Amino acid sequence: MKTIIIVIVIALIIIVPVTSTYNSIATLNQKVISSSSNIDTQLQRRSDLIPNLVSTVKGYAAQEKDIFTDVANARAKLSGAQGIQEKATADSELSQSLSRLLVVVERYPDLKSNQNFRDLSVALEGSENRISVARQDYNNAVNAYNTSIVKFPSNIVARIFGFTSKPYYKAAEGASEVPKVDFTK
Repeated sequence: MKTIIIVIVIALIIIVPVTSTYNSIATLNQKVISSSSNIDTQLQRRSDLIPNLVSTVKGYAAQEKDIFTDVANARAKLSGAQGIQEKATADSELSQSLSRLLVVVERYPDLKSNQNFRDLSVALEGSENRISVARQDYNNAVNAYNTSIVKFPSNIVARIFGFTSKPYYKAAEGASEVPKVDFTK
């Protein structure tokens, strides 16, 4: 009888911490997944605003056809992106295209005074801010998760159950460069 009790106590001493650690890692993993989904939601929100913005600008700047094509292509690339790094690259390309579009706006003072354009600009700026917050939340979640799976003793549980590190959301190469806009074409 004592042997059975000792075996049960030893089993509990092993099972309870392993279960607790597994649950903690699983919770952090779900936070990473949720944060990634929030980035997708905010990117989609911005993507949904873009056709309205482009349509408004087109009426004033029909001769800037290349910029509209670039924005449309970048938007399509973002819609089809898979994985966090591909999304980051496509997001960066779209941001650069939008920057070029907004430079075009500077050439048309009547457009800047158009209420519809101003409303869309405010909505787009809000979307950019939400995307920035979503990226930061994702990277914070990844940091917490990745840290938890390398710390002892949770690293043992992580290895046993196949938890692996997650990638951070990083801007694409060249994303920090200011886009070049050439209106001499």
